[in-house]
Amino acid sequence: MKLILKLIAISLILFFSPLMASDAEEDPFVFDDFPLNDLLKYPEWFKKSFLDLPEDLNEAVENGKKGIIVYFGQKRCPYCKMLMDVNFKQREIAQYTQENFDVIPIDIWSPEEVTNMQGESMSQREFAQKENTSFTPSLMFYDANGELAMKLRGYYAPYQFMAALQYVAEGHYKREKFKVYLARGDKTQRFEKYDLIEEEFFSPSPYNLDRSYFKGERPLVVFFEQGDCHACDVLHAEPLKHQAVAKLFGRFESIQLNMNSDVPVITPTGERTTAKQWAEDLNLFYAPSMIFFDEEGNEIIRVYSVVRFFRLRNVLNYVLSGAYRTENFQQWRSHNGF
Repeated sequence: MKLILKLIAISLILFFSPLMASDAEEDPFVFDDFPLNDLLKYPEWFKKSFLDLPEDLNEAVENGKKGIIVYFGQKRCPYCKMLMDVNFKQREIAQYTQENFDVIPIDIWSPEEVTNMQGESMSQREFAQKENTSFTPSLMFYDANGELAMKLRGYYAPYQFMAALQYVAEGHYKREKFKVYLARGDKTQRFEKYDLIEEEFFSPSPYNLDRSYFKGERPLVVFFEQGDCHACDVLHAEPLKHQAVAKLFGRFESIQLNMNSDVPVITPTGERTTAKQWAEDLNLFYAPSMIFFDEEGNEIIRVYSVVRFFRLRNVLNYVLSGAYRTENFQQWRSHNGF
């Protein structure tokens, strides 16, 4: 009964939120993720760079900044638009970013040349593929010494994004994982307040996912979720309710785990662990996260940032087509979808 009431409440919130919310209160988990009609524009304070990253870093440090952020994006990317129009429109985030970093934009499809932090020259497209930045926006944070301090793949809500900025700028990355820092800073987290929302295509426990001896009949997807999770609620109330998406998930073995629970799990490689320990070993900090494995238990791709219908459907088709065997997601997208 508690779960039914929760689902009703979620439906009402999602229905009325567009009517109630102003632009400043826009829900960062609810937006249309189809390709943009108009080309995206960067904030004026993004650096006008010659795309020599070591030189950009030296200039940033000379100007008293903590490092640089290399932003990988696309001009028709709705997730990138959310970063620009929701996150960077918040005065605190924009000001903190400019005070501590220079932001260097990279177009993941551009043939123009960039010099990476190792001094290697390549096209921006090759650079994006090398750094596995298929989920745009992706951001690579380099500290004052040119070391990669953090990498974010995909779009994150403002409070998580601000935490990432502080995590790097204040040097917390040297001492602890981002998941630990994020949880320590969020005093409102009460992960076990609600039950998880289940789907018909989820397989029940026990969770023996071992594929090290015998191949699975289908690809595997593991949902890592937690209670009292708005992003999880939105995923279930919207993208997973699309008939096309639900039908595609029916072709997977789909498992749902509470990433904070001690429920026993045997991983695809045959390791005995718990859901909580496995999530920690995978360095997951975002809920919901989805990790896809092939029939032999090899990891294919992760979705561990905000995801909506269009991107999720593309990921499912990428895995089910078997294209991952010969090309990465960015290459596949270039001739199959956004």
